[in-house]
Amino acid sequence: MTRVKRGNVARKRRNKILKIAKGYRGSHSTLFRTANQQVMKALRNAYRDRKRRKRDFRRLWITRINAAARQHGMSYSQLIGKLKKANIQLNRKMLAQLAVLDAESFNKVVEMAAQAK
Repeated sequence: MTRVKRGNVARKRRNKILKIAKGYRGSHSTLFRTANQQVMKALRNAYRDRKRRKRDFRRLWITRINAAARQHGMSYSQLIGKLKKANIQLNRKMLAQLAVLDAESFNKVVEMAAQAK
C-alpha cells in the first residue's frame, strides 16, 4: 500500500479551526486541541442562541407593551384582545417600538382598540 502524506490537508484543517478561534483567550486561540473544543462549543452555543434570540426579543416586546398598556389602565392580554377585535394588525415588535419611541401614536392605537366592540 502506498504511503499517504497528509501534511498539507491536516495543516489546512487545523488552520481553519485556529482562524475561527482567533480572539479566544489564552491557549484557546493558539493550541489546536483546546481551540477545536472551544470552536465546537461556540458553534453549538451560536446555533442554540439563534433560536433563543427570537424568544428573548418577543419576551422583551411583550414586557414593554404590557408596561405601556398598564399606563392606560389595561393589561397586555386585554390590549391584544381588543386590537384583534378592532382588526388592528400591528405586530408586537412595532407595538413595542411605538410604546418606547412614539407614545402619542401608541395612545391613539390604544384608544382605537378601546373603542372596539
